[in-house]
Amino acid sequence: MLARIAGFGALILGVVLVAMVLFGGDSGVTYKLLFQTGGQLVPGNQVLVGGQPIGTVDSISLTDDAQAQVDITVDEPLHEGTTATVRATSLSGIANRYISIAPGPNSSPEIPADSTLPADKTTSPVDLDQLFDTLNARTRTGLQDFIQGQAAVYSGNTDAARATYKYFAPSLQESTQLFAELNQDQAMLSRFLVAGSQVFRTISSRSDDLSALTSNANQAFGAIARENTAFNQTLIDLPPAMRQANTTFVNLRAALDDLQPLIDDTGRVAPELAPFLAKLRPVIRSSLPVLSNITVSLSRSGPNNDLADSLRSLPVVAKRAQKAVNPTLQALSQSQHLVEFARPYAPDVFAALGKLGTAAGFYDLNGHYLRGQPAAGNVFKYNDATGALEPITLSQQYDAFAAMGLGPFVRCPGAATQPNAGWPSPTDHPFTDDGALNGECDAAQVPPGP
Repeated sequence: MLARIAGFGALILGVVLVAMVLFGGDSGVTYKLLFQTGGQLVPGNQVLVGGQPIGTVDSISLTDDAQAQVDITVDEPLHEGTTATVRATSLSGIANRYISIAPGPNSSPEIPADSTLPADKTTSPVDLDQLFDTLNARTRTGLQDFIQGQAAVYSGNTDAARATYKYFAPSLQESTQLFAELNQDQAMLSRFLVAGSQVFRTISSRSDDLSALTSNANQAFGAIARENTAFNQTLIDLPPAMRQANTTFVNLRAALDDLQPLIDDTGRVAPELAPFLAKLRPVIRSSLPVLSNITVSLSRSGPNNDLADSLRSLPVVAKRAQKAVNPTLQALSQSQHLVEFARPYAPDVFAALGKLGTAAGFYDLNGHYLRGQPAAGNVFKYNDATGALEPITLSQQYDAFAAMGLGPFVRCPGAATQPNAGWPSPTDHPFTDDGALNGECDAAQVPPGP
């Protein structure tokens, strides 16, 4: 009976011990860690030492001086010299952080529970956003363009990307072998580094010249970049031009063979060429102004002021003139009888001009003068009733000539002077082929006098 009681008591004691281990007993040591930032920690994150969990994050709060206070619980007390770092399990993810503890030596005193590990003993994580914030806008834009460019390069080129990844490891291996070869001959490598140092020292001493070279090269490449479209078109047109040039050079070789007789004949007259050129030089010198004027007349800056502009406008003029040809011919045809009527009066017109010049031959201090008096012509008449001048209508201005039997005149050609023996008479200038005057003039109207 006693044995049963003892066994039952031992069982109860074992259950109590297991419960104490699982649900009670020593719950660990708590500490406060101060970080510059919380580093995306959340309660429940692990506390690791050498990759092994030793505790968890209990809570996170903000201190009065804007630091992150992280309360942790660990299984064993920490020693002086312990440091803590917030790390990430991967580059992507949410709440994937943990605290890595670098414990101090076991020979150092223990850190009392509920103690605070200051910020100089902790390290906050550096996120990618913080890294990008250190870059200026231009650098960030360039990095974005680089990443997008890499994406554009490999987009749709998966086979090429696989080949690149395939040979990436061998390239690293070859690079390792290259560096191993360089390390085998330390003396040669040292001489190379010393010589390189001397070269860079010499370049550094000519930094001003190097800076000027870099600036000029920048300007040159900038000018090329600004003409990128033209340069690209030039490169596109260059192969056909080279092929055409090759054909030209082949044909030129044959032309040179045909030109050889001309060269041989020219060699015989070359001694006489020098005196000819000496005499030609003054002629050319005198011709330069003429050629310059011809150049100006052919091409001058500005619109519609040179021969080229005139020739350029000739098609337009021709098109417009073509439309005017038929109306012009019609007008000439319709005015033919007027020309035929006026042509016989040419001697009378020129005689009148000659007489007018003779009449105006007199001159005084003011120059030549001419006396003239209208013959019974006027544009006003006197009204006896009102005692005022009144304008005469156009239809009445020549009534005075009609009253005196002096008009209107329809004299024939040659009737500007009195008839004289031996001079052409009005009847000698017919208006029609049959000799009839056709009623267009009156042969009897001649100036008075013998």
